[in-house]
Amino acid sequence: MSSKRTPHPPSGPRPPVHLSSSLTISDTAQLTGTHTIEIRSESVIHPRARLESSVGRLAIGRRCVVHERATLGAAPVSSAGLGRVEGVEVAVTLADYVTVEVGAVVEAGETVVGEGTVVGVGARVGAGAVVGKHCTLTPYTEIAAGEVVPDFTVVYSNGLRRTDKRGVAELKNKGMVRQIDVLRRMIPSNPAKFA
Repeated sequence: MSSKRTPHPPSGPRPPVHLSSSLTISDTAQLTGTHTIEIRSESVIHPRARLESSVGRLAIGRRCVVHERATLGAAPVSSAGLGRVEGVEVAVTLADYVTVEVGAVVEAGETVVGEGTVVGVGARVGAGAVVGKHCTLTPYTEIAAGEVVPDFTVVYSNGLRRTDKRGVAELKNKGMVRQIDVLRRMIPSNPAKFA
């Protein structure tokens, strides 16, 4: 009996992909669905991240980081969200410099996460929600289906909100570039597996 683990086969169809040559993607990431998954330059997809394109296309911007066990393009949980996803062209759009942390879920249904936003650990963004630029969704925050979150909003898991007036967007982007540089050296990348 061998102690080697055999890799699990993907749990769905293999989607068409458009991957940047400067992408870092773990060979244990899961890409499934029937619509196109596009990942732009210098983004990082961690091991065990799940990208689902069954409902519509996934578009991931430049210098995004999708952490392990995060799910993009998940089927909506609420029955209100289920009606929204029929026939959508783009299931999820992540703008540039977005971080989706461990265990976070971004549901399908023309859902948009704005530039520089952080989706915290275990947070959930509902179908059709639009999260503005440079927002912070703290751990275990829930954004309702169809909700619009203004730019620079900090959303706490207990529902409280405030506007971030620190003016550190450029500093955060520079920090993200350094983080990506480190991750590129740590995560073995195999984009050819998904092509």
